[in-house]
Amino acid sequence: MSAHPDAPAPSTVIDPAAPTDPLSRERSHLAASRSALRAMREDVEALDIKDVTANWVNAEVLARQIDERIKALADLSHTPLFFGRLDYLHAPDADQAEGAEGERFYIGRRHVHDADGDPMVIDWRAPVSQPFYRASKTDPLDVGLRRRFGYTGGDLTAYEDEHLSDPAEAAATSKLLQQEIERPRVGPMRDIVATIQPEQDEIVRSGLAGSLCVQGGPGTGKTAVGLHRVAYLLYAHRERLSRTGTLVIGPNRSFLHYIEQVLPALGELEVKQATVDDLVAHVEVRGADEAAAAVIKGDARMAEVLRRAVRSHVTLPTEPVMVVRGSRRWRVPAYELEDIVRELLDREIRYGAARDALPQRIAHAVLVQMERSGEAPDDRVQDAVARNTAVKAAVKAIWPPVEPAKLVLRLLSDADFLAVHADGILTEDEQKTILWAKPVRSVKSAKWSAADAVLVDETTDLVQRTHSLGHVVLDEAQDLSPMQYRAVGRRCTTGSATVLGDLAQGTTPWATRSWEEALTHLGKTEAHVEELTAGFRVPTDVITYASRLLPHIAPGLTPVASVRENPGFFDVRPGEDDSQVIAACQELLRHEGSIGLIAADARVPALAEALKAAGIGALAPGEETTYETRLTLVPATLAKGLEYDYVVLDEPRAVVDGEPDERTGLRRLYVALTRAVSGLIVTHAAPLPEQLA
Repeated sequence: MSAHPDAPAPSTVIDPAAPTDPLSRERSHLAASRSALRAMREDVEALDIKDVTANWVNAEVLARQIDERIKALADLSHTPLFFGRLDYLHAPDADQAEGAEGERFYIGRRHVHDADGDPMVIDWRAPVSQPFYRASKTDPLDVGLRRRFGYTGGDLTAYEDEHLSDPAEAAATSKLLQQEIERPRVGPMRDIVATIQPEQDEIVRSGLAGSLCVQGGPGTGKTAVGLHRVAYLLYAHRERLSRTGTLVIGPNRSFLHYIEQVLPALGELEVKQATVDDLVAHVEVRGADEAAAAVIKGDARMAEVLRRAVRSHVTLPTEPVMVVRGSRRWRVPAYELEDIVRELLDREIRYGAARDALPQRIAHAVLVQMERSGEAPDDRVQDAVARNTAVKAAVKAIWPPVEPAKLVLRLLSDADFLAVHADGILTEDEQKTILWAKPVRSVKSAKWSAADAVLVDETTDLVQRTHSLGHVVLDEAQDLSPMQYRAVGRRCTTGSATVLGDLAQGTTPWATRSWEEALTHLGKTEAHVEELTAGFRVPTDVITYASRLLPHIAPGLTPVASVRENPGFFDVRPGEDDSQVIAACQELLRHEGSIGLIAADARVPALAEALKAAGIGALAPGEETTYETRLTLVPATLAKGLEYDYVVLDEPRAVVDGEPDERTGLRRLYVALTRAVSGLIVTHAAPLPEQLA
């Protein structure tokens, strides 16, 4: 741990050459555990399912399950199989694990057992593993010793003991824990199972029934907490969630690519990931809104405008329906039809479901007449009447089908149609703001914006209910509009949600003002709000500098307090041209780890040319770093959620000026300033924003 990149690497905690060498015994257990995992995998691979499946469908399903199990049992050579050990003073509770007094458990990413079925590694999510994260000197939870292991690649190279029940041993900060938190990274985001803190563990292990909102500043680990919560819920409620499904929603594709390896590393392969744009992709997005139009289209009031527009297609009947069956005629009068239609409207069920119910209601009215005349019709007769030509014609006239995209297209291109349904909801100026300047001929030719697609999704749900999942994790939630929250909420109406975000990092004109408001739009008003304020990833000097912006962007929000012993490397360097930016990148590339060059979007092309001229290879966000190419050129608008060992931030003033207003610009700058794990260099030729003075 060092304050500057030039400082030497930390030394090994335990000398492997010590005369009494428990390290060798731990290495032997690691080797035996890997061998046992390999045997578990081979047992699954050897399964013969020819005689246990009734048909080819069952065979396909079972074969897929076996294939998934084989993948889940993969031994990742550079990923430690276990990272800790617990020595209990007494046998754990019977409902947690079987074992004698003083039983020892190795805590790892997945369960591993030997040929006799005895555990060699306990899954970190098991109840017996919980004290590894929660036990302390003041509350040891019956743990006599907690041991942490240090690794280089996949090799066990160090260990560190903490005697929780020994009052003579002073509490100390774990060096291995600090090293793991600060370990340089190349490639995608890693799991944090070895470093989960007590306040994080409480969130990870909270129940499935309730929804949860986590407010967390930069470096507090909220994204990792959300992903590990998914892994825990799948462990604790696998049968239920395997039926209902889970989904992780991120802000953009670059972010999803960055986090996509976390859950597979924990053995969870079936969790789907998407952006909000992916969820609402009913139309092709080829256009963009001005900020003012996007704000109005994203306003929750648009939901009522759309509801009115959909229901306006229903016409109360004025003519009776005459159904001919054989030699008999059955007449349903207009007033009776009107009662049926009004009853369906009053029930507030989906437009499509009501339309499907209408012919059956009309047919039922006919059957009542048949029974009064002495006939005994059954369900087959009712279905036949519902399919009668006259009934079909009446339904088409009364309750015509609605195509969501066509309805939204008309709403945004027909001023009179919009005025009727937005009356008393949107002002005339607001209506003019969202109307398309030019008429559009068809759904396919329209240049839909991202906000338009959300309106189409809302309309689609008004017509036909959206499928609900068992659990949804929504990350970087502070940037969503009310209508986007509604779109996400539709995906978990019968399930629960974990909402992750930071109000100070809201960088859209419609950014969330409070979590209470956001949860209302999401439909999860009962959700519990937790706040993470301990910073594990961002160095002290960096977060202190960035926090100067908080009074201007999120007054009242608790600043993040870094718990890192290493203050980090931080420097602000004025200059006259781009040469100091290139020099800073060259300086940081001499050290281990990933480097992010973050700049205002407008500055990216010029910096790309400057890097090329200097012979420095650069990746775009979403492209995986390698040991040969470790520098990523990041437009400020895509920096959110990403982390790099070292960051060069180019021209803070340009980052602020690149946004439509100063507050949004300062929030964007706050995001850019807090992407570094080990060090930050700020370079500028223009004066810094006065808020950083």
